[in-house]
Order: sequence, then structure tokens, then C-alpha cells
Amino acid sequence: MNSTHEFSILIANGNSSDMSSLRDILDNKYNLLFAETVKDAMETAREKKPEVILLDMNMPDMSGFDALVELRDCIDTNSIPVVMITVSDCVEDEEKGFFRGASDFIKKPFIPTTVKARIKTQIEVVRQARRVERYALIDPLVDIPNRRSFDTQMELEWARAIREKTPINLLMVDLDDFMKYNEAHGSEQGDAVLQTMAKALSSTIKRKTDMAFRWGGDAFAVILQDTTLGGALRVAEDIRANVETAEIQGGSPSVTVSIGIASATPVPESNMSELITAADNALRGAKEGGKNTVRAYTVI
Repeated sequence: MNSTHEFSILIANGNSSDMSSLRDILDNKYNLLFAETVKDAMETAREKKPEVILLDMNMPDMSGFDALVELRDCIDTNSIPVVMITVSDCVEDEEKGFFRGASDFIKKPFIPTTVKARIKTQIEVVRQARRVERYALIDPLVDIPNRRSFDTQMELEWARAIREKTPINLLMVDLDDFMKYNEAHGSEQGDAVLQTMAKALSSTIKRKTDMAFRWGGDAFAVILQDTTLGGALRVAEDIRANVETAEIQGGSPSVTVSIGIASATPVPESNMSELITAADNALRGAKEGGKNTVRAYTVI
């Protein structure tokens, strides 16, 4: 397998001659994965997450139709396009396949140009789906994950903290007097400030497990997994200082932020909303305490 290609194709086929032909047709454009049984194909698809699956109608351990149903019923594989390989010209078989979730069909004997074209079409579908997903989860102005992404990720990280019995910290970060800044310098300069803010957050958090989000308006959130409250305080102070000293495009006056931190080591009966409320209350305390400062609460 050539691991330098961007997209992977899983070829599920018990016929060695078919596999050899498909390797010759596709190997120079895609990473190729191979499975001779449906069982192996399911394991490989769950582990490797190929962009497209080429599935033979006549697998040695199960019919292609039944295998297709298994792929569609599995949460890890149900969104992967499946192209069925068949020797049949039967319209009823194609209708049956499409009804069960097939994306397309390729007939044997293989015509290289047809195989390449049909796989290319499925890859373009994958590309477009990824673009849509990115736009749905990334804030277009500041180019970091948005509130929707935060909601999803927070649930995952909360569950992980419970499972692994580790602390989780939530930072709520809010620009000070941003409305007045916008009124004085204009919305275009305000957008530049928000972009500067996002860059300061992203450049300050170092670990891959730490994540920054745009909460909404001029508010941002940071999730710090498996770190102490002391560690979270240091990160928050670094963020505060980096925003204060950041150079804003356009040369307008610098801005400051207030930061609220909530820290917890949750247990199964813990409520995630308590962490969010505590971080918001801590942020309010920082604002009331004079702004350009950090406040922290321990929840559990």
C-alpha cells in the first residue's frame, strides 16, 4: 500500500484475480486496503476508515447484499460509500443494492476507465461532505471550532473524564468592553480583534488534547483535559497576557480579556452543565473584579 496518497479504498473481494486487476487500476492514485472476507472487511473498515469500499457481490462468507446491510448498520461504517462489484446485468439486483445503501455498481470484467471514473465520483462526494462538515463546525471569521463543535466535544471530554477519573477544566474567555471598542473603531476592526483573539488562544494552548472554541460573539471557550487547576490557571494567565500584548491588524489600541475557570473531576452522577455554569460565574467574577483578570472555581 502506498501510504502517500490522500484517500484510501478498501477492496473486499475473495477473488485474487479481481484484487490483482483492481490493484493495477487504482494503486497509483489511492492507498489500497484488502479484505478477502466480510469479517475482515468490517474490521478493516472500522479501524482504517477508508473513504470508499469496493464490495464484491459474492463474498466467500456472506452475500454482498447481507454485507452491505452490516456496513450500513454499523455506526463506524454507515457513512462510507460502498460500490458493489457484480457480473450481473440484472436491474433487480441493482435496485436491491441501492435500496440497501449501495452508492454505485461496477461490472466485471473491469473496464479501467469506468472503474477510475466511478471511484473518482465517490471521492468527490467524500470531499464535498468534508467541506460541508468543516463549514458546519468551524467559525468562518476566526477559523476555530464553533459553539456546535464545542457542545459535541464537551460531551465527549466529560465522558472521558468520568471514565478515566481525570480532571477537566473549562475556561470561559471574554473580551473586555468589546461593544465600546466596536463603536469606537468600527466592526471591521472589531473582526480583526476577534481574529487576533482566536490566534492568541490557539497559540497558547500546547497539547493536542486542549481545544479552543468560539462560544459566540466576543466570547470563547477552552477545554483543558487531564490537568490540575493550577495548570489551568497558568494557561489562563498566559492567554490573558498574550491577548494584552498582541498586535492587532490595523494598529488600533490593544484589548484585554477576562477569564473564568471551572475545574472538576466528575463522577457518573455529575452534571456537565454545572461545570459550564461555574465557568460562567467565574467569568462574571473576573469582570466584576476589575477585568483583565482570571477567576477560578472548583466544582467537584
